Amino acid sequence: MSLVLSALAGVALDAALGEPRRWHPLVAFGRLAERLEQRFNPAGRGWRSHGVTAWCLAVLPLTLLAGLLAQLPLVGWLLEILALYAALGLKSLGQHAQPVAQALRLGDLALARRRVGYLVSRNSAALDATGVARAGSESVLENGSDAVFAALFWFLVAGAPGVVLYRLSNTLDAMWGYRNQRFERFGWAAAKIDDALNYIPARLVALTYALLGKTALALRCWQRQAPQWDSPNAGPVMAAGAGALGVSLGGPAEYHGEVHLRPQLGEGPPPQARDIERALNLVHAGVLLWLVLLLVAEVYRV
Repeated sequence: MSLVLSALAGVALDAALGEPRRWHPLVAFGRLAERLEQRFNPAGRGWRSHGVTAWCLAVLPLTLLAGLLAQLPLVGWLLEILALYAALGLKSLGQHAQPVAQALRLGDLALARRRVGYLVSRNSAALDATGVARAGSESVLENGSDAVFAALFWFLVAGAPGVVLYRLSNTLDAMWGYRNQRFERFGWAAAKIDDALNYIPARLVALTYALLGKTALALRCWQRQAPQWDSPNAGPVMAAGAGALGVSLGGPAEYHGEVHLRPQLGEGPPPQARDIERALNLVHAGVLLWLVLLLVAEVYRV
């Protein structure tokens, strides 16, 4: 079975079932990552070399195993579909973001703050309605890139081992890639590897958002605003996404008790509840566009 058909099956499985509620492989992987961090970064004293070693022990054996199993007849194509399904988070993204928009629409700010706290790492307890809508819209745009498009990209590039490599690397970045005393040195490798793996997908996502929204504005925001963002990959994605939606994102946000003065992204009015849903629609339309293009390419290849 071609990777394109396997990709369609994996996306369809995610749409039908959503994220596994029990025995999710990433939960087990998270426990492995915690044990490796305890071993190689005790009390935050690990060096970059320890982080590299821990990353290799966590990611490479499972990636190699996925590559070997993918070569087996019949079992291989099933593994590919399941690997992509486990790596995708499209339906889960909507399940987390929609309640935020709904709570805002009903005027229940306390519930909206609590629900958006499941999506973002910033302090959401004191956010006003605009702050909640901003956090929700930003999370949808960025997580659409990380949890959906990048996983699909690496699956199409290298099949099951590609998507396993990406998803595990992205998970380690989420766990270790912090710029604080505990992870500054140990998490350096996880952060840099994730940046490298997301470099091309992030720019394809930014282009996708631009094509499906206010194209000229999105491209202008991408060019002018993305370099000001501290993340080399989130900058293009969120600037283009904000421009495509015609809203203003970015600005001050509190992380772990410290206020970060972030640059403005996009152009237009502040976001509202409906803009969270518009961001979700942008992600869904982008996935549909990718799949259509893949199908067309597959037909012409045959």
